[in-house]
Amino acid sequence: MRCATNPCGTLHSPNPRWGRYNYKVIKVKHQMTATQIQLKVETEDFITYLLEENYYDEDIYEFINEHGEDNFVEYYEQYVELGEDHSYGAVDAFIAEFSLQDLDNFEDAYRGEYSSKADYAEQFMSDCYCIEMPSFVEIDWEASFDNMDCIYVDGFVFDTQF
Repeated sequence: MRCATNPCGTLHSPNPRWGRYNYKVIKVKHQMTATQIQLKVETEDFITYLLEENYYDEDIYEFINEHGEDNFVEYYEQYVELGEDHSYGAVDAFIAEFSLQDLDNFEDAYRGEYSSKADYAEQFMSDCYCIEMPSFVEIDWEASFDNMDCIYVDGFVFDTQF
């Protein structure tokens, strides 16, 4: 039996009768309240592996609290990789708009961070069509964005056709 502690909570060695059910109890402190959740031994072993690989323990437990144990095991490494490569804000916005199960499509959908829908539409037109408009021509870039197959979430643009 092993027992480990961390700043986010305490991993307790299993009670012999819990061992039959292949669960351990983890006390997780989240937003000033302590909650007890039962995690599968395989999940706890995965957490131990991640901690050995220098993943941040509070982020691990926050992800489990927010997305559940099964989603943690299946998606956490991909979530961290995308968050490190792009931004956690972008990944979180994508998950909020689509779903965690759509994470495989993140890189196909992600178009970047922009200050407005209009900025994205103007940049897209400039990059794709290289058209120099005379200064007297006005374009409603926000309306142009609304005609695109994209969404704007918290400053991030995602293509909806992935």
